[in-house]
Amino acid sequence: MNDLLNKIQKNTSTSPVKLSSHHLLSIEGMDKLEIQNLIDRADFFANLDKHSDTKFLQGYVVLNVFFENSTRTRVSFELAARRLGAEVINISLVNSSIKKGESLLDTASTLNAMRPDLLIVRHPHSGAPILFANYLDCSIINAGDGRHEHPTQALLDALTIKRRLGHLEGLKISICGDIANSRVARSNIHLLTTMGAEVRCVAPPTLMPFGLENLGVKCYYNMQEGIKNADVVMLLRLQNERMSGTENPSEREYFKFFGLDETKLSLANSNAVIMHPGPMNRGVEIASVLADDANRSLIKSQVEMGVAVRMSIIEALNYTKTQI
Repeated sequence: MNDLLNKIQKNTSTSPVKLSSHHLLSIEGMDKLEIQNLIDRADFFANLDKHSDTKFLQGYVVLNVFFENSTRTRVSFELAARRLGAEVINISLVNSSIKKGESLLDTASTLNAMRPDLLIVRHPHSGAPILFANYLDCSIINAGDGRHEHPTQALLDALTIKRRLGHLEGLKISICGDIANSRVARSNIHLLTTMGAEVRCVAPPTLMPFGLENLGVKCYYNMQEGIKNADVVMLLRLQNERMSGTENPSEREYFKFFGLDETKLSLANSNAVIMHPGPMNRGVEIASVLADDANRSLIKSQVEMGVAVRMSIIEALNYTKTQI
C-alpha cells in the first residue's frame, strides 16, 4: 500500500496519473490521492487551449456504448477521446443486437472480439460495467449504471468546485432532490466525504434512501435546514422514469418545498454556488433565474469541466494499463 501511495504522490499535473486499476467503475474505494491526482491532471487540461497538441493516444480505439439516452456525457467522452487523438466509435442502442434479444454476455463477447482499447458504457442496470470488466480485455469506464454510480460526474463536480472555491476539504455541500434514484448523488457522496467535505443530503422522505447516514452524511427532510450556511447547493433531477408514481405528489408541490428559489438560497452562505448535473427541469428543481445566474450558477462550468476530467481519466487508464 505504501508503495502505491508513493507512486501516486510522484505524479504531477503535467504527467499522466497512475491508478490502482485500469478500470473506472466507481468512486467508492478510490484513494484520496488518486482522486486528487485525477482532479489536478484535469485542471491542467482545462487550462490548455482546445487547439493545444494533446494527441497522446494516436491509434487508441474507444467504443462509446450507451444503453440509455445521453447528450452531455456521451458527447463529452467523445470530445475528450478525440482531443487525445483516439479513434471513437459510437454504438447506438437503437441499432444494436440487444434489441434483437442478444444477452449482455454475448454483447460483451462481441465487443471484446473487436479488440478496443477502452469501452465507455452506460447501462440502466446497476453492475453492468462490472460485468463488462470481468469479460473484456480492455479498460472500462462506467458512464452511469442504474442507481449505482456515475464516477466521472463526481470528478467533474469536484474539479468545478475546486476551481471556483479553491478547495474541497471543510466545505458544506448540500445535495438536494431525488437522492434515492441518483447515481450522481452516490458518487458525489463517496468522493466528497473522502476529500473531507461535510455532505448533507436533502430530500422528502420518499426520496431519501434508508441508512444513508452510514455513508457519513447528514440527512435533512427540510430544504431550509438542509442548505443553511451551505457553500455549495447541488440540485438533482427528479428521475420520474425510475419512480413507481407515488414518491412525489406533484412537480408544483415539489418545487414549493424542495425546489431552489431565491428565498431558500438566501439561507446558504452569501457566496454559495449552485450546481446541477443536468438535464434540469426549470421550475421544478430550480428557478430559471438561479439556473442562469452568471455569478452563482456553475452549471455551464460543469459541462466544460466534463471534457477535461474525461481526458484525465482516459489518459490515466491507458497509462495504468501500460504499467501492469
